Amino acid sequence: MIQGIFYARFFPQEGTKIVSQSPPGCIVPDPDASTTKPPLFDYNVLQEYIIPRQAFCNRYITVADPEGKYFVLGYPVSIPSPRYDRNEFIFNFGLVVENDVDQVPYERVVRRLAVTFAEMEKQSGFLSQDVDAASARRPIGSLLEIIKEDLNNYGECMIPVDDANTINMKLFPYHPTPPEVKGWHVPVAKMKFADVVDPTWDLTLQRIIKHIDGVSDVRRIAVLADVSLELTQLALRHLLYYDTILLLDMFFFGACYAPRPGIHDFIANAGGMVDECANYVCVGLGSAGQQQQQHPQQQQPATRLGGSVRGGGQGSGPEIQGGDGNRHSFVETDTIAADRHDNDDDNDNANGIDHDNSGGVSAHTGGHHRVSNYMLIKLMTTFCVGKTVMEWLKGHMDAGFDVLRYVDVRRLVQFGVIKGCLYRVHKHVISKQYLAALATGQARPVAGGDPLQKYTDGAHTFDQIITEQNLTDAEIMEKLKSFPAPAGDLTVVYR
Repeated sequence: MIQGIFYARFFPQEGTKIVSQSPPGCIVPDPDASTTKPPLFDYNVLQEYIIPRQAFCNRYITVADPEGKYFVLGYPVSIPSPRYDRNEFIFNFGLVVENDVDQVPYERVVRRLAVTFAEMEKQSGFLSQDVDAASARRPIGSLLEIIKEDLNNYGECMIPVDDANTINMKLFPYHPTPPEVKGWHVPVAKMKFADVVDPTWDLTLQRIIKHIDGVSDVRRIAVLADVSLELTQLALRHLLYYDTILLLDMFFFGACYAPRPGIHDFIANAGGMVDECANYVCVGLGSAGQQQQQHPQQQQPATRLGGSVRGGGQGSGPEIQGGDGNRHSFVETDTIAADRHDNDDDNDNANGIDHDNSGGVSAHTGGHHRVSNYMLIKLMTTFCVGKTVMEWLKGHMDAGFDVLRYVDVRRLVQFGVIKGCLYRVHKHVISKQYLAALATGQARPVAGGDPLQKYTDGAHTFDQIITEQNLTDAEIMEKLKSFPAPAGDLTVVYR
């Protein structure tokens, strides 16, 4: 959002001066302003950058205020001509935005203002001539106020300046070039496509969108949609460009995941992250079994993340015998009504269910189970390098917690990856002989044309081999045992 907009000009006798500003007093104090709000920054400190030296004129520049709260975006213009004092006319139309605002969309606005008013000045002396009361053109101060309000409220403006000129500008969001889409990637929708797609959309895109379920990889989507892999990847890149999907790795119970620094936010339940996780991964929570493809990165209420690929388990939660001899419940039971909650206190206490805020009944309705925050944190933090999801799952089930009954494991892993709590530990195979041949430029296909040779340089993950060679992880390992290479040449690494 634009915090301030100004028009500055260099006067031969007075130097740099703010001619107009909106809101009044945002750059320099305005004695005629009805409010006494202080300026956004110290103008005296940044004055030399408002109208800079000749070398910086006719260029887009950004300047941060000393406190780091705002950025001043400008495009100072120098128009050389003998009709001006000192043979040049220098001015600048600038914007002030907060430091955390994406500046790219506003760069076009600043450039357009500079180009438009520079051309008007060259044609009619729009800026350098004094405006009399009978003039039909709008005052610059009025123009600045309308530009700021329209861009902030509507993202565009169309303002007549005089009988011959109109200012047309629009804020366009900046989208970086999306990454390449590979056949082993799994697209996850960040919005409900069913609510926005219409018959005018590209036919290929319509066919592909139907199969984006957060589980199917790109290759499978191409097959299901009966679309070539290349066209599927191109269509998904379009969706990536507009930030409507994200790409994850394929989920296998034989895959490994490890914690990332973001796990600390999960442990601290920053922003209610654990509660959001519960609504996304707990079996039985959500909209009566309906699967919703909204993912945890969406800025939606946690209750919108419900739904699961499994049916909800019924009955009371499991209890684990603690070292202190007491039973501890790791599942919070939802209640249908407050009076029922009160009447069942004695029974719940007998079953080891706690009712305090730290480990007991939540305020949901519907009679479903909600895994406690303690257990969700324990589940998330016990992923580690060298332990597959299957081994992780078996460890918790051997400890007495039936994970599959209460938690959708795939969604738990997906949530951790999206939120930056976990990362996928990929498996690679390296052939020292093949790497040496590549380094010397003498790499040749091995005898018999083994299809796995090109994947043994350590740059290809098992996911890529699985999708391109249509093999399972176990089949790949079996084929590597018979790979035509010296003993000890092949090494499988995890990273």
